Amino acid sequence: MSSNINQRIRRIALVCQLLLLACTATLAQQEVPFKSITYHLEMSRPASHLFEVTMQIEPGAPVASFNLQMPRWSPGRYAVFDFAKNVQEVRAFAVSNCAPGEDCPPAPLPVRRMDDQTWRVEMRGGQRVNVTYKVFADDLSGTFSQLDERHADFNGGSLFMYVVDHKQDPVSLSIAPPARWRIINGRTESLDQRVWQFPNYDIMIDTPTEIGPDWTMDQFQVDGKTYRVVVHSFGNEGGKRQELVRGIERIVRAETAMWGAPEFDSYTFLLHFAPGATGGDGMEHLTSTQIVQAGALAYPGLLERALGTIAHEFFHVWNVKRLRPVELGPWDFTRPLSTRSLWIAEGLTNYYGTLMLRRAGLTTDEQLIRSFSETINRVENSPGSHLMSAEEASLSAPFLDRAVHVQRTNLANTAISYYIKGEVLGLALDLTIRGKTQGRVSLDDVMRRMYDEFYIKGQNNSYYLRGRGYTGEDFERVASETAGFNLHDFFERYVRGTEMPPYDEALASVGLRLVRENRPGQNHVEYHIEDAQVLSHPALTLRRSWLNGSPLQP
Repeated sequence: MSSNINQRIRRIALVCQLLLLACTATLAQQEVPFKSITYHLEMSRPASHLFEVTMQIEPGAPVASFNLQMPRWSPGRYAVFDFAKNVQEVRAFAVSNCAPGEDCPPAPLPVRRMDDQTWRVEMRGGQRVNVTYKVFADDLSGTFSQLDERHADFNGGSLFMYVVDHKQDPVSLSIAPPARWRIINGRTESLDQRVWQFPNYDIMIDTPTEIGPDWTMDQFQVDGKTYRVVVHSFGNEGGKRQELVRGIERIVRAETAMWGAPEFDSYTFLLHFAPGATGGDGMEHLTSTQIVQAGALAYPGLLERALGTIAHEFFHVWNVKRLRPVELGPWDFTRPLSTRSLWIAEGLTNYYGTLMLRRAGLTTDEQLIRSFSETINRVENSPGSHLMSAEEASLSAPFLDRAVHVQRTNLANTAISYYIKGEVLGLALDLTIRGKTQGRVSLDDVMRRMYDEFYIKGQNNSYYLRGRGYTGEDFERVASETAGFNLHDFFERYVRGTEMPPYDEALASVGLRLVRENRPGQNHVEYHIEDAQVLSHPALTLRRSWLNGSPLQP
């Protein structure tokens, strides 16, 4: 009996040792960076809408196989779109070391699809491999990509697979455009550039690119930084191009006045004015933004809408792309995003986008007040606003952020957008802090301190970017410390709860009031902001400081 027990113990010990060795080998394999990962992009038949991708991969150590994945979603648009659905013809070939002049045809390697987003490539003892595939793309937006006879425009997350466990490795990208087509993106250093180097996959796909024969570019400088305005017009511009460029420059000056100098040498606004587009869109990136307007620049009101989108997207240079919730980079593309902080990342950006248009002198006080009144109306007359908190709305982003639902839902009655919910919370929080500190502190100060603590000085805890991400609790703490009073009750009631924000107290601090009207025949309340009945000098001084972005001295 004891002999059998000893044999069993020895067998168990041997199995454990083998498992440990296997795990160690796997971890070691994952920790060794691949020697090279290079992407080549071609578009030989634009009318087919098929991008042609070749990945040249050389592992850093011998491996039996490796996995490739397409993202389920893309940063900035949090609905799950499963980009793998448009991938076709995945092939792999061993790359031989041939002598000059020797004919070495590529040897096919097995490629097995493991699940809906993953492919496994068998190395068969080889050291280098080329993987080729095609991607169908015919959607002009900040989320998807488009290739047609007019141009190519891509968002990297919808085109490029990544090597599993090696998103952190350096990658390079080369692009072969059709004849007479030019390439531009936020990391372009010269207009004849065809090859780009990136520190990792996440940075590469954060670089949307326009390729075509007829885009145009203007540029200007602010505080030593170069800003490029790239426009691809599908329709009449109505002579508004220079007005657009001047408006963008005023936005840049207003937002850098609040934040300080941005952390780049150049930034690119990629703008498409496209009648017939399925809808407008804007997407933030580290050194660029991709904006699609569904109409020609000459259309009435389109210039103003474009500048409104630009004010929002450029604010993301700091809030989201660098100062970021802990879940926003590096990303896990195998599952939907889950964060409680999009009301900060997107909602406060919505608030500041509206405010910055006024600070830039592109809108009037009356237009600003009307815009905030309309947002309050949308929020307070939405039944979902009284059922879903700002944090829960953030967690529900995969359901809300332009997600397509085949199943019928009740979201129209149970959900609220974190964009507009966060916007009214930003208004209430900013004016509450300004009022209680007599204008010495504002939400501007909170945002700058967050940026400094978490991005500039935060200890890097990933390969992605400098700094570290924050939590909702971090934001509450910094807001309270910066304001000089405890804001826990505000966050519990209005951010984590569903109570109506304290509009009356907040607006009163700047000489405004919220008027509520019950109109006959309507089952909702109409809200609008107007001047208070008594306008004190301190309130008017606070209002000027708020609208102009000029701090008050203690």
